[in-house]
Amino acid sequence: QVQLVESGGGLVQPGGSLRLSCAASGSKYGFYVMGWYCQAPGKQRELVADITSGGTTNYADSVKGRFTISRDNAKNAVYLQMNSLKPEDTAVYYCKAVIVGRPYWGQGTQVTVSS
Repeated sequence: QVQLVESGGGLVQPGGSLRLSCAASGSKYGFYVMGWYCQAPGKQRELVADITSGGTTNYADSVKGRFTISRDNAKNAVYLQMNSLKPEDTAVYYCKAVIVGRPYWGQGTQVTVSS
């Protein structure tokens, strides 16, 4: 059974940093695309960044230059380094993995940016 477990969320002041981690397990096919999505109250879930097993990355315009996605294929883990955080980054952040074309989601971790 595929499981994605996120960690690293919390409360941070504007301009601060957080690092999210997601550990994936349970797939005999590996994890081709892994990524992070966010969902703020009253809004749809949207892409923050994703990365392929080959290292190709894709970022939402709103986070370019501030967030960095990376992964460790040996550990089936994906990370999101978030710098220069803004109040509008406040949301629940979800880890997503695509396995043979099917998406799997973690349970989400809350990120709150507030003074």
